[in-house]
Amino acid sequence: MAIQPTSRARRSRTALEEAVGALRRVAWLIAAFSLASNVLMLAPSLYMLQVYDRVMATGHVETLIMLTAITCLALFAFGMLDALRSAVTGRMSGWLGERLGPALLESGIRARLLGDSAGAQPLRDLQLLQNFVSSPALGTFFDMPCAPFFLLLIWLLHPALGMLAVCSALLLLALGLLNEFLTRGPTLANSQIQIAATQAAETAIRNAEVVRAMGMAPALLSRWSEANATATAAATASGERGALLLGITKFVRLFVQSAMLGLGAYLVLQGTLTGGAMIASSILLGRALAPVEVAMGSWRNLSLARIAYARLRSRLQAMPPRPQRTRLPEPDGQLSVERVSYTPPGSRVPVLQGVSFRAVPGEVVAVIGPSASGKSTLCRLLVGIADPDAGEVRLDGSELRHWNAEELGSHLGYLPQDVELFAGTIRENIARMGEADDAAVVEAAMLAQAHEMIQRLPQGYDTAIGDGGARLSGGQRQRIGLARAVYRNPRLVILDEPNANLDQAGEAALAAALAEMKRRGATLLIVGHRPSTLAQADQVLLLRDGRVELFGPREAVLKRLTAGAPARTTPMAPAESRIETRVGTPVDADKLSANSLSPSARDEPVGEREGSQGLPSPGRTLGEAGTARAQRA
Repeated sequence: MAIQPTSRARRSRTALEEAVGALRRVAWLIAAFSLASNVLMLAPSLYMLQVYDRVMATGHVETLIMLTAITCLALFAFGMLDALRSAVTGRMSGWLGERLGPALLESGIRARLLGDSAGAQPLRDLQLLQNFVSSPALGTFFDMPCAPFFLLLIWLLHPALGMLAVCSALLLLALGLLNEFLTRGPTLANSQIQIAATQAAETAIRNAEVVRAMGMAPALLSRWSEANATATAAATASGERGALLLGITKFVRLFVQSAMLGLGAYLVLQGTLTGGAMIASSILLGRALAPVEVAMGSWRNLSLARIAYARLRSRLQAMPPRPQRTRLPEPDGQLSVERVSYTPPGSRVPVLQGVSFRAVPGEVVAVIGPSASGKSTLCRLLVGIADPDAGEVRLDGSELRHWNAEELGSHLGYLPQDVELFAGTIRENIARMGEADDAAVVEAAMLAQAHEMIQRLPQGYDTAIGDGGARLSGGQRQRIGLARAVYRNPRLVILDEPNANLDQAGEAALAAALAEMKRRGATLLIVGHRPSTLAQADQVLLLRDGRVELFGPREAVLKRLTAGAPARTTPMAPAESRIETRVGTPVDADKLSANSLSPSARDEPVGEREGSQGLPSPGRTLGEAGTARAQRA
């Protein structure tokens, strides 16, 4: 998914443009080093000129010794300046990574939440840019402006030699422009296709279990091979054209240097040029044309760096940094959702429409509803992962967008459907990969009823869990994810199907954790399909097709669901809003019997109570299903 930059983003300077602006000041220093180096590179030519025209003519050994010493010092200074220039470009490369890396990673995280699939590609683009900045190829572009100076010196030696040098320089410049014209398209195509192939390979590796279990490897390998073959063909076409032009460039440069010697010899025979000037002109011409040849050899790297720069600029324009907000006081957990609507990026169908409810500290709100009713999307809005298109989500009266993301995150606990852990130890994961407070880590694990489970692992809290928690079972990941969610006692805790991978012991541990968090005054919102989800609930929110169909106290909502009460408006405790209940629609797995709400309810899936899928037979309405359940009870 391509993210389009906003008009505000276009007007503002991105972090990349600011970094390049800062590097321009350093570029002047490199230009000064390059100018000094090129002046010092005149030493061999002047040495040759003086040896042939003075030493050989006069036979003074003292002059030869003095010229040799001066040339040695000049070349030593040249070597030191060149090394210093390389050190400066290396530090520029490192500074660029330190300056842009965090901004690109942060923008990549936010872009991923909007559906962008670039992943870590911006960081790879940054690496390309850093490699080019630190490479010798960058220095050649600072040497090119000195080429006219060398051509002028050749012209001063003799106009005929100067004319030959200027013509050869123009010919090499034309070859460089032709190289850009012929290789730019294939290089760009290769870059884009290679990115897509790399992303496909990363997806296949990330889902290795599914790929292996269902025999998907041949199909995925075939698709990757096709994309890679296309990228290889583009790279080959670009490389072959560049190699051909580079070969022509080398031929032109070497032939012109030989032609310069030949023309110089002719002029010496005519008596209009000295032998020293003949040799010096050939050396000067080689120095003037060398940067062009090196640039032609590095043209592919230059093209890739330019493409990477354009992608980075587009990414940072599309995802400008969030403005720094005023620090707000620690919230109590008063949650208010007011007429919230949300449509995912790239879709025209809203997932949530006019959702309103409230929750207070020490209260558990259970969110139920059929699949695709917007439950998980609501969770994402409540923790600030996405912003609503309309309406407001407020925490203690302040909209979530008014909080700084880092400050808000410390007051929130979130357990998504798919629990993703990070490479590191259990201790680091519970501490949210930040600076760990051991006492707070153990307290969170005990609150999540995961302490004993962790202690049974080989290294306890210091057990390395591998990338994504690959060394843990689904239930273990779920309980560690719950411990991470309740780390440092957040005021608002959102749990999206927290019992999806738990066994009976895990269910009991979850119920105990919920009871303790309620006692501590946290506001909890739980999404689930099992009866145990509602055992601790104070309020029940029923979503259908992205709308609130029913909201109120647990007993009242279940009574309405099982009795099939006639349609009427019901107060929304505690928000004083009124939601109309729709009747006559089929009951789904989330509409549970009143018995399932009691703390002693059995923790079996609803499907075991109402057929294999937990659904009434076709055509049964809510009232009929409720009557049948009452008769069975």
